[in-house]
Amino acid sequence: MKILVVGGAGYIGSHMVKMLGGRHLEVISFDNLSNGHRDAVLSGDFIEGDLANIHQIDQLFASARFDSVMHFASYIDVAESVSNPAKYYRNNVANTQNLLDVMVKYGVNNLVFSSTAAIFGEPEYSPIDEEHPRIPINPYGRSKLMVEQMLADYDSAYGLKSVAFRYFNAAGADPDGEIGERHSPETHLIPLVLQAATGRRNSISIFGEDYDTPDGSCVRDYIHIQDLCVAHLLGLEKLHNTGKSMRYNLGNGQGFSVKQVIDTVKKVTGKDFEVVHAGRRAGDPAELIADSTRARQDLGWCPKISSLFNIVETAWQWEQRFS
Repeated sequence: MKILVVGGAGYIGSHMVKMLGGRHLEVISFDNLSNGHRDAVLSGDFIEGDLANIHQIDQLFASARFDSVMHFASYIDVAESVSNPAKYYRNNVANTQNLLDVMVKYGVNNLVFSSTAAIFGEPEYSPIDEEHPRIPINPYGRSKLMVEQMLADYDSAYGLKSVAFRYFNAAGADPDGEIGERHSPETHLIPLVLQAATGRRNSISIFGEDYDTPDGSCVRDYIHIQDLCVAHLLGLEKLHNTGKSMRYNLGNGQGFSVKQVIDTVKKVTGKDFEVVHAGRRAGDPAELIADSTRARQDLGWCPKISSLFNIVETAWQWEQRFS
């Protein structure tokens, strides 16, 4: 099986590429390196290119017969999507359409798509299952929902089948310590707290301590990057076996608060650092927890690195490279 991984030099894509290579699958990574890192691609061939250039995509598909495509090449910063929505609609939606059109042209009918829990918007109930209303509250979430809707239409019209995974909070790093999370700027909580532990940041802020949660801080569902990639492998296998499009929510099914993350980082690292108490940020729900029952039942998927301590431990192993 030959698999094209679009965004294969990014955080999730690079871990996926390593796992595919470890399963002795033929993999080609396609990435413009705007947010990815060439040295993070540890398996297969790498081609630098951009989904904005449909001629590049066409040449790629003309040169190799792909069985499947995995698509991770999206912008993900919620705040930036609000200040610069054009960037998100252009890359996440229009550029994805370029990819889909070339897939249809060359008869490549299997796609695994990296979606997001942001398509749901403010939670009406928790944990959040696949039937939860989809009312995104920012351009990032709307861009991902547009792609999911586009995928449904391409399935009906052209027979392009897809699996879309709605991630909650991807976290952690490669257990072997070879690759990890390198966003610039970093916006994810666990690496930000770890940067405070190493002194790369002066402090870490808790935005709001009066939420209706056990300790007053926001609660989020963290899924380890390794478990995330395993779900993609299982989803790809299911797609090939059934020829049916599917949608899955992916998370641990348990929530950890901001304060719990900070306390766990202190335990894992043995370091203390300044914690700043700040007011709430607009648009931060009190709790976001996934109901991943469908993925567990349909795919036989079960998170293996599920404790917050172990998730942070792998991220800490990676973070120490930069301290």
